[in-house]
Amino acid sequence: MAPAPLPIVRTVAELRRHVQAWRKDGHGVGLVPTMGALHAGHLALVDASAKANGRTVATIFVNPKQFGAGEDLGRYPRREAADVDAMARHGTDLVFAPSVDEMYPDGHATTVSVAGLTDRLEGGHRPGHFTGVTTVVTKLLLQAMADRAYFGEKDFQQLVVITRMARDLDIPVEIVGVPTVREADGLALSSRNEYLTSAERAIAPALHRGLRRAAEAIAAGTPARQASQESAAAILKAGFASVDYLECCGADDLEPLDQPDRPARVLAAARLGTTRLIDNVLVPPP
Repeated sequence: MAPAPLPIVRTVAELRRHVQAWRKDGHGVGLVPTMGALHAGHLALVDASAKANGRTVATIFVNPKQFGAGEDLGRYPRREAADVDAMARHGTDLVFAPSVDEMYPDGHATTVSVAGLTDRLEGGHRPGHFTGVTTVVTKLLLQAMADRAYFGEKDFQQLVVITRMARDLDIPVEIVGVPTVREADGLALSSRNEYLTSAERAIAPALHRGLRRAAEAIAAGTPARQASQESAAAILKAGFASVDYLECCGADDLEPLDQPDRPARVLAAARLGTTRLIDNVLVPPP
């Protein structure tokens, strides 16, 4: 007998009815927010939730409020049926796939912002992006009222920002970071990788190589500014069009560090053709 199809709900009221029923039966709940276009990195989040919680909700919502003018909202991949099938195979119990009108009904006027952590790096290059992220994630956390919510370390600044937001707003959820999933050549999995041409795909792993080069040099005692400049130059030489930033930052507060006197990450964003890629790596302990 074929398994029952994975339930898909479109409204907050339907989502809450399911979650309340699970809670009544004694189940813990995990939440995996996504914008769809799933790859193995997303499915690692689902796997982590399914392992730790009695029930898992995964979301599919391409959030227009985190895309700036001229960004790729219109061409962002959308393939709900394939995404739902993948979620079902990885232990998801319910998919929440609301419309834009359900998430932002007429008259919606409230946003959530996290000061400081969003001023630099991605925030400096994508004005308004993090307000869109933190607003939609706050809504999803309150709509599902899960015990845990799962986010990938590839978007490390986002993970730090959401962790701070949940803490500051006393939202009763544990924010769980899941390690970045990579291709064999080191390229971090991303829905935007499918924008790359075959020639660009061959160049793309240079971003991860550059990050590793910087992190290893910093761990060996090279000043972070020098290591970052040298690695950015190597990324450009490999064929990237530009490097928006490549910086060593504290892992807890994203403040720039010249020497890793505490846990640190090297974070970067770079443009390859029409595609903007981001990645980060841990600075090895001395």
